[in-house]
Amino acid sequence: MDPDDNETTFRVVLNHEEQYSIWPSHRDLPAGWRAEGTEGTRAECLAHIDRVWTDMRPKSLRQAMDGR
Repeated sequence: MDPDDNETTFRVVLNHEEQYSIWPSHRDLPAGWRAEGTEGTRAECLAHIDRVWTDMRPKSLRQAMDGR
């Protein structure tokens, strides 16, 4: 996959641990992942993830460390 590909539309996806990734929008989502709602070029999606994914710890670890 060409990282400079501006013709493919991607979507931001996340899993049950609230970990983010991108996935080509024309492909079915892999098991365990759901669409977050953002779509665009690879660069746009990665920039969005960079803005919103401020705590890289999995959800279960964050909850354990918060005492929940």
